[in-house]
Amino acid sequence: MNPIVTVQDAVTAFADFMEPTDAELDAIEQEMPVILADVDLLDAHIVTLDRTPNELDERRIRRARRRALAARVALVNRAAGVRLPGGAA
Repeated sequence: MNPIVTVQDAVTAFADFMEPTDAELDAIEQEMPVILADVDLLDAHIVTLDRTPNELDERRIRRARRRALAARVALVNRAAGVRLPGGAA
């Protein structure tokens, strides 16, 4: 019979290296408006899951959808404005 050995030491041995880098944290920070707008859109949809949406709910969903789309457009436009090093487009 083989004893069962825990793998906690093997898993946590590299925990310091598994943290997000500064570049990854910056990317998350840039995408945060999109993430928050998507959360608002999901909240608007969740409210209507157990009932038929009324006019106010439909307006809230439309506004949240427009905010999410505007946040995505702003993110893409910011990314398009960034130039790559070496003159590459």
